[in-house]
Amino acid sequence: MAYSVMMRDLPLEERPRERLLQNGPEQLSNRDLLAVLLKTGTKDQSVFTLVDQLISHFGSIRELACASYEEMCCIKGIGPAKAAEILAAFELAKRLSTSSFQAREVVNSPADAAGIVMNEMRLLDREHFVILMLNTKHRVMAKKVVSIGNLNASLVHPRELFKDIIKRSSAAVILIHNHPSGDPTPSQEDITVTNRLCEAGRLLGIDVLDHVIVGDLGYVSFKEKGLI
Repeated sequence: MAYSVMMRDLPLEERPRERLLQNGPEQLSNRDLLAVLLKTGTKDQSVFTLVDQLISHFGSIRELACASYEEMCCIKGIGPAKAAEILAAFELAKRLSTSSFQAREVVNSPADAAGIVMNEMRLLDREHFVILMLNTKHRVMAKKVVSIGNLNASLVHPRELFKDIIKRSSAAVILIHNHPSGDPTPSQEDITVTNRLCEAGRLLGIDVLDHVIVGDLGYVSFKEKGLI
């Protein structure tokens, strides 16, 4: 359905909020859900026109989810309040996607490790290097972001990485980072950094169990590939 009219001019049964209440949110398009979230447009344009501008500018809901406050405010009609509403909604979605972290405490396989972070990290537009700290029974004690940016030896220094692991008396660690390109294939830099961290772990008596690279729709495990 094309919307060129103001929300107030639509019959009640055609308004997204009323359809959400009547049929459930899963029946609405991304466009309609954003219209419900923003509620109003401006005096010159409907909320639907505003939503169309957002989607057209960023290209997809995924890109919109990764947009910054400043980037959103560049869109005509998106001021501080609406930008804050969008940021809050996507942040809640990200937190919900990781809410199973406490329930999935034991890591028995690379799939378990990837499952803890997959929904959160596959949307990121920059590389994030994360560690899962485990006890002797491979129960997750903590998760921490070590660095943000392209993976290299200067960003991921063994001293900084193992400091928290030692502080928490963790017996083992799983390294995880994402590839914003969507392709989880390890680069030579990934392999070099991993080897360096594994060697540091051996010297400290801390097992580096795996390095998992998260892509858009999958992951690669160094352990499964025989790289660790």
